[in-house]
Amino acid sequence: MYKVFYKDKYSELILGNCFEILPLLQPNQFDMIFADPPYFLSNNGITCSGGKAVSVNKGNWDKIGSLKEKHEFNRKWIKLCHNLLKPTATIWISGTFHNIYSIGMALEEENYKILNNITWVKSNPPPNLACKCFTHSTETILWASTNDKKTRYLFNYDTMKKLNNGKQMRDVWEGSLTPQSEKKYGKHPTQKPEYILERIINASTNEGDIVLDPFCGSSTTGVVCKKLKRIYIGIDNNTDYLTLSKERLQNTQWGIT
Repeated sequence: MYKVFYKDKYSELILGNCFEILPLLQPNQFDMIFADPPYFLSNNGITCSGGKAVSVNKGNWDKIGSLKEKHEFNRKWIKLCHNLLKPTATIWISGTFHNIYSIGMALEEENYKILNNITWVKSNPPPNLACKCFTHSTETILWASTNDKKTRYLFNYDTMKKLNNGKQMRDVWEGSLTPQSEKKYGKHPTQKPEYILERIINASTNEGDIVLDPFCGSSTTGVVCKKLKRIYIGIDNNTDYLTLSKERLQNTQWGIT
């Protein structure tokens, strides 16, 4: 049995490695999975944060020994997620060029169908200090369903159209990096802004649905789930991040955006 770090009426945080936890979860339980896995970009380089040069290293969890190891890592957790999804469910995975091509291949190898390639354009990206390539100002979010005959995935088309001023929503989403107001309880190095998760959760779930995040970090997924009246389960092997998640969830009200 796994260790529950925190639990309330609407949320559950699990402490542990997702490779060990995912096989213990009930199959066909989840209406959506959002995953923000390690990008494996920690290579001792530098980047800009707050106008200062800082290391790109996020922690040992963001390092990998080889391309083979990286792809085996991605294929393993993606495979474990497959049986957890309901026939109406989908999975969303975010990443940069450091990892997203491996993830795309792993999805196809593990019998998923990629539905969309979302490009998140950051309106305020940090500058490129090396000046040897273009400024990195985008991330990719892959949206996929299981590639089974019984799959009838949910897409709230009308909701997305309404959120886009009555027009079909495109696969290019533009917006700022995570604001400081969403980091008042602490910081996570790869924390996503809430508006990205609001769009994703609104697109592919309904109120009362169950959402899983196997690399939950600071639980932006959980915060948005609670605001939108979805049930949330998050997994992480870092107690500091789960402590941050707990504080954020405790200070978020059900159904209040």
